[in-house]
Amino acid sequence: MPYDNRRGGLRRRRDPGRGRDRGQVAIEYLGFLPILVIVALAGVQLGLIAYTAQQAGTAARAGARSASLGQSAQGACTVAVSGWLAGDTACGAAEGGEEVTVTATIGIPSIVPGWDFGQARKTATMPMDH
Repeated sequence: MPYDNRRGGLRRRRDPGRGRDRGQVAIEYLGFLPILVIVALAGVQLGLIAYTAQQAGTAARAGARSASLGQSAQGACTVAVSGWLAGDTACGAAEGGEEVTVTATIGIPSIVPGWDFGQARKTATMPMDH
């Protein structure tokens, strides 16, 4: 920087392109924003998939416990899951000798319209109560 004798120190020159840089940063941020939104949506969707799988395991255990006591597996499965997943919950029981096996199936909700992530399916086996 050049030395300024009148002010007793260094003088600063104003950069003529500095005002344009601020606008450029805003444009770059707007260009990057869709990528951030996609990453956030993917994170939420992965969380929904994991949560639905956990709920299917809970439903299968509750259904197997209920079926081992001679009660309805479907009713116990539906009650065991969150209310917003209960409508898409199906449980099937298969008895085999001394035990009962229940398979719970729950549709995975999608936050992206038009994408189908299938179903979460979990199985639980309990001994029959005589």
